[in-house]
Amino acid sequence: MSKKSNQLNSYVKYSSIAFQMGLTVFGGTYLGVMLDEYLKWGFPIFTILFSIISVALAMYYSIKDFVKMGDKKTNDNNESNKTA
Repeated sequence: MSKKSNQLNSYVKYSSIAFQMGLTVFGGTYLGVMLDEYLKWGFPIFTILFSIISVALAMYYSIKDFVKMGDKKTNDNNESNKTA
């Protein structure tokens, strides 16, 4: 595969991870806001709680994806070194 194609592939992977993180944080925060509006409590506890949980989940899944991509890249490099 050409270097330019690999570079484009990397941009797509990292962009999708960023998009996934944004959607996760947005979804968690939106759910918290909706729940707080429905319950009409004085303090927005669910907004705060779901925001923090969604950020933690987004970070967990992003780090998991980065590690998986790093392992794949390492395995690909090891395979190419064995054949060379």
